[in-house]
Amino acid sequence: MRVALVTGAGSGVGRAVAVALAQEGFSVALVGRRREKLEETAALTGGRIFVGDASDPVAMERVLAELGPVSVLVNNAGVHNGFDKITESDPERWRQTLLTNVYAPYLLSRLCAPGMKALGWGRLIQVSSAAGFAPPDGPGADYILSKYTLNFFTRQLAAELVGSELSCCAIHPGEVKTEMWEDIKDFGGMPGWAELVERTGGDPPEKASELVCKIVAAPASETNGKFLWIEGGIQAPRFTW
Repeated sequence: MRVALVTGAGSGVGRAVAVALAQEGFSVALVGRRREKLEETAALTGGRIFVGDASDPVAMERVLAELGPVSVLVNNAGVHNGFDKITESDPERWRQTLLTNVYAPYLLSRLCAPGMKALGWGRLIQVSSAAGFAPPDGPGADYILSKYTLNFFTRQLAAELVGSELSCCAIHPGEVKTEMWEDIKDFGGMPGWAELVERTGGDPPEKASELVCKIVAAPASETNGKFLWIEGGIQAPRFTW
């Protein structure tokens, strides 16, 4: 049975993706920091639980050693640490944002890619954000920087995979009413966006999981290096690359 690894699998988009991939016949590996939440997802998927920080090299190497080759990687774990100006920011918060949103996707992509190459097939899916195209006065400099960087990383890795049956792409999962949305609302830096999601109920996380399943099913050449949007989302797709 093919293995799919999903980070941030305890809730929201990560849980929806894990459920969808399990329904597609994958053995799902669930990575996250909160055991209770992962156990809830495991009850829905039959997945294996790995409690740990996705940016911890030793922990993630152990996960891959136990799993063996992974066919699908969904780097979903992410954080938003507020709206402080750079000159007033907390260096530790910046470090945590970049570790979770940039280094962890790099680390797991680096660890999973050799096994995918050995299998002759693989999908590396980075859950990014439209914030990666935001202007300089956008929603939190550290978060924007992390998504800009993740988008560039996606394109760079995709360029290395051209001609193979492996693909690397990024997605915007929609305006989902997740725990991160709660944090952003509490920080108060994006009142218009928070109100929109509150009023509409947001995009269901299942739209993101549907997109992930389409990427998995599509030929590598159709998705490699692309930034992809959910269908019928609150925010219309914009030109990316």
